[in-house]
Formats: sequence, structure tokens, C-alpha cells
Amino acid sequence: MITIYNRQTKEFEHVKNSLGLSFLYNTIVGRIILKVATSKIISQISGKLLNSKISKVIIPQFIRKYQIDMNDYPQKKYQSFNDFFCREIIPQKRNVDSNKNHLVAPADSSLMVYPINNNCLLKVKNSLYTISELIQDQSLAKNYQNGYCLVFRLGVKDYHHYIFIDDGEIKNNKKIKGVFHTVNPIAYKRYRVFKENNREWSLLKTKNFQAIIQIEVGALNVGKIINQNILKFNKGDEKGYFAFGASTVILLIKKDVVEIDQDIMHNSQKNIETMVKLGEKIGQKK
Repeated sequence: MITIYNRQTKEFEHVKNSLGLSFLYNTIVGRIILKVATSKIISQISGKLLNSKISKVIIPQFIRKYQIDMNDYPQKKYQSFNDFFCREIIPQKRNVDSNKNHLVAPADSSLMVYPINNNCLLKVKNSLYTISELIQDQSLAKNYQNGYCLVFRLGVKDYHHYIFIDDGEIKNNKKIKGVFHTVNPIAYKRYRVFKENNREWSLLKTKNFQAIIQIEVGALNVGKIINQNILKFNKGDEKGYFAFGASTVILLIKKDVVEIDQDIMHNSQKNIETMVKLGEKIGQKK
């Protein structure tokens, strides 16, 4: 069971894990199957199937099942399910907070904030991580002691494009090969998902929030992480998007740079995710 706070309705939503994920992650037989299901080759095969024209037939059922508001998206005929999944949104449907001192969400997602202790450790559910494990760069990781790790978990029904949260330039990039576990919290109990999964990170030299590391994490059934080939960016510019599957964007922010909104911090301390929209204010510059 996942608890998510909706900032718009000010209500808590309780989401049950699917029977399929429960079987894969909580049974011996399921975990045997999982070793195959999380491999790169299976993810690539899934990606090809979802890029095929025949996959269009599942789009209407998907929209109904996840109650997706198609008024947020331009009317068009999609060529495949993945074409639908990677759909563009009507720009006016997402407003990026223009206040330069406001930290905004990079994507539609459920957000959890974790403190990074002075040994560069953070605890996500029952798993311990070091920042150097996430980015495979011990020297760079030291800069984020006592800062924050913001985990934006995108569900399959969410808009899967993500943005830059400030003006700035990319100073470094790295791709890390891995497997493709689901990013649903059900996997956190047995697998160190953010260390094991396929991911990419960028070192962003931002105008107002110092040097931020943004990590895109691939997940079960995600064929690709597609990032724009640019070096300089403005707040709200698209950084990239995910192909099919639930995915995650992580921001690593240095100590004493931002003050996260109180409702988000309060929820995170209680292991409750907060629903946020792309461009929405989630904190402010100290």
C-alpha cells in the first residue's frame, strides 16, 4: 500500500500494489521470473512491441484504467502505444513557476525528500545508499553531504516528460548500465533499485541553486531514457522523456541551498509521498 498526499484536494490517497507486482517481488517463483523480466533484452523486446502499430489497440483501455484526462493533450492519431505514452502535453496545461527563487518539480510525479547525512548516506524505505553508489563518482558525491535527495516517482499514468528546474548549463553527463526493476516502492524492500537500475545523470550548474545533480532512472519495461542534446538551458526547458513504464527523476541538492515546502517535508518524514505537477513550486532558495 502506498500513501500519497494530493496538494490540490488536500486529501490522502491509498494505492494498493498490483497483484502482478506483488507476485513478482513477494514470492519465490515471482523472483525467479523477475531475473529474466528485469534484463535489458526483455526490456528491449517490450519496447519493440510497444513501438509496433498493433500496440495501438491497448490505448483506449489504458486511458480508461488509469483515468487519464486527455483534455491535457492535443488530439492526434497515435501510431503506437509508445507514441501515445510519450505524448506531448498542451503547454498551457502545465505552468512553470517563474519566480527565480522558487524550486520547482521537474515532472508530474509523487515526491519524497530524503536527508543526506554527513557520510553521504541516505535511507530510502529499508535500503541504504551512498551518493557515490548512485552516481559512481566518490569525489563529486562529497559535495552533497547534509543536503537533500529528492525522489520524483513517475507512475504509468503520469506525463513522462521532464524539465530543467532553473537556468544554467550542463557541466558533465554519465550513463550507467543496469537492470530494469520497477520503481514502485514494493521493490525497495529486496532490491537497491536506484543503485541497480539503468540510469543517467547530469551535473547542472544552475543560476540560483548552485550545482545540482539530476538523475533519470529507467525502470521495468522502460526501453529508453531520451535526453535532449543541449548544454545550456533555461528554467522550464524540456530535458527529456521516458519511454513506456514507471520511472524516476532524482535531484541531489547541496546543504543550505533550498528550503523544501513544509507539507512535503512533513509527509516525507512520515513516509508519505506528495503528488506534484511539472513546474509546481516545491521549495525556495535560502
